[in-house]
Amino acid sequence: MIEAMSTARLKHTTIKPSTQRSPEETTARRGTLLIAYGHTTVDFSQGAIAALMPFLVLQGGYSYSAAAGVMLTFSLVSSIIQPVLGIMGDKWRMRWLIPVSVFLSGAGIAAIGLVDSYWAVALLASAAGIGVAAFHPASASRAREVSGGDHVLMSWYSLGGNFGFALGPVIVAITIGVFGLGATPLLMIPALTGTVAVLVLNKYGAAQPATKAGVDTNRRDDWVSFGRMSIAILCRSIVFVGIGTFIVLFMHEYRGVQEDFANASLFIFYIMGAFGTAVGGHLARRWNRTTLLRWSYLLSIPLLAGMFLIPGPIAWVFIVLVALTLYVPFSLQVTLGQDYLPQHMSTASGVTLGLAVSVGGVATPLIGALADRVGLEYALLPLIALPAVAFIALWGLQDPSTRVVEVRN
Repeated sequence: MIEAMSTARLKHTTIKPSTQRSPEETTARRGTLLIAYGHTTVDFSQGAIAALMPFLVLQGGYSYSAAAGVMLTFSLVSSIIQPVLGIMGDKWRMRWLIPVSVFLSGAGIAAIGLVDSYWAVALLASAAGIGVAAFHPASASRAREVSGGDHVLMSWYSLGGNFGFALGPVIVAITIGVFGLGATPLLMIPALTGTVAVLVLNKYGAAQPATKAGVDTNRRDDWVSFGRMSIAILCRSIVFVGIGTFIVLFMHEYRGVQEDFANASLFIFYIMGAFGTAVGGHLARRWNRTTLLRWSYLLSIPLLAGMFLIPGPIAWVFIVLVALTLYVPFSLQVTLGQDYLPQHMSTASGVTLGLAVSVGGVATPLIGALADRVGLEYALLPLIALPAVAFIALWGLQDPSTRVVEVRN
């Protein structure tokens, strides 16, 4: 009888698993949060410089083409420098570059409102572009180290950048809208705090790598797979930057949304994109990354078509869904690139993160030129086809973590 009662008690006893994290997991989370915050402040500068362009036109007396030239300078410098710094990062450990780049990205933006010369503004935009370009390859490799390659923690790193990109236009609109262009030095505050964060990361050694899910450095580089994925990243970049540049005008002019509410469409696009990045990290724990990439790009095709072709308030729903499908691949492409090129992780990071924005910035003037000829509504339609190109490029591509790989002798 006693034995039966004891057995019954055991059956109804719930043993709660320990929620206490190991020291390695705590270190990985702390280090990832620090580098993610640094990413937030750097991508804040990326979002801020785009948001400064209307103020240069309205308050600085710039023409549209002159303002576009400043933005193009920023994008070109960033896109050219970023892969070069990635190659250099594979040869030399340049952790010192992380805090320097955070500071430089903010300093270039902060000084724009203090000078009158167009060429000085272009030079400052170039300096900010160099800071942004220098940060991403080094920080992505560092994030991979501190996170141990965990997909969710790596999504935190990417999520930090998404939040920064979304907050940039909001903070600029409030700060410059109230105080004028002379208040651009206030935009340096995020970069200063970000510099402190990454310095703390290095000083206190919070970045000891976790032991799980790291990169197998004995594998050979798979340049073919990396090249195919880069095609998909290029397509995503053009769609992402194209929407980010023209969605406000599109909603105002072609969906009848008041200007103030139309501005909210850009913020919604970026914030929902940040949520999509987090979702992608969690999904990658259950399904392989290449499958998630293919489905994301495939689903984005009809959603883009709906956003550009179906009139009415439903456009807001399409903005949310397009943001989710475009951002789910974001952090996954970063880790995939590093896995495809385990011997050149900084190069992989420079390309995956560089192409993610800079190529779209270069292509955007072409969309604008087409819009001048045929109207913005029709100029955006070619963007629908680009996810299909990405899907084709990714067809049959394997996730390195789920296949048998060739190992060096």
